[in-house]
Amino acid sequence: MIPENSTSAAARSSGAFGPSGAGRRPVVGVSLKLYFGLAATRKWLADVAALQGALAGLPRPVDLFVLPAFPALADARELLAGTGVAYGAQDVHWAETGAWTGEVSAGMLAETGARYVEVGHAERRRHFGETDATVAAKTGAATRAGLVPVICAGERHDDGLARAVEETLIQVRAALGGAEPGSEVIIAYEPVWAIGAREPAPAQHVRAVASAIGTCLRDHDVRGRVIYGGTAGPGTFARLSGSVDGLFLGRLAHDTAQLRQVLDEVAAATTPAPLPLRP
Repeated sequence: MIPENSTSAAARSSGAFGPSGAGRRPVVGVSLKLYFGLAATRKWLADVAALQGALAGLPRPVDLFVLPAFPALADARELLAGTGVAYGAQDVHWAETGAWTGEVSAGMLAETGARYVEVGHAERRRHFGETDATVAAKTGAATRAGLVPVICAGERHDDGLARAVEETLIQVRAALGGAEPGSEVIIAYEPVWAIGAREPAPAQHVRAVASAIGTCLRDHDVRGRVIYGGTAGPGTFARLSGSVDGLFLGRLAHDTAQLRQVLDEVAAATTPAPLPLRP
């Protein structure tokens, strides 16, 4: 049974939201799913840590977070320390404690130093029967523990824009209903039909759905950013610039050279134009 939402501790501030008018800081996330073993994950995390110099040299700061499997969280804490790269988990349970064999609580994730946690991915819905109520409960648990939930939402089939907006907003509203007031969230718009496809969803389609999500965020007492996932890679953000705050990457980011290329593009596309010189 999924517990009702509580209104306890507020979420931590990440500094991702600057002064009024400064704009939201762009963000890039990577989920490793179950593609790597522990040794391969350690090597990849070390390669990501080596990007520290590149991150420091970006024309505008970009938040980067990575989501390895649970057993690698200690490795992420060790290998990413001092790099500015945040890490988190791919799932969380809604209960803080109790007889929930095999589950991991948000509080335990916070103790590992995790900052982000993914909730509501289409694979969790399809293979593990997660519902909007489940996702809302997990969102509540994450925000109460001070974690930033990366809430995945998106339509299952390519049935047109109106259906995409309707189906996606049902998921987003349900999840945000579980969030603590004032908490920070990320909405990862991932049209299911575009995950693992040859091309991302059309830019015009993504812009329209992202705009609807942005309006939905403003209707809730949260601080939110919207990112796009679904065969995202180099060139994707440039086509979406101005409509999303970043990207959610999958297998493309296994190659950290491509990950760096995406980070460069996101930073360049969101760098404010220089002010004209006064005569």
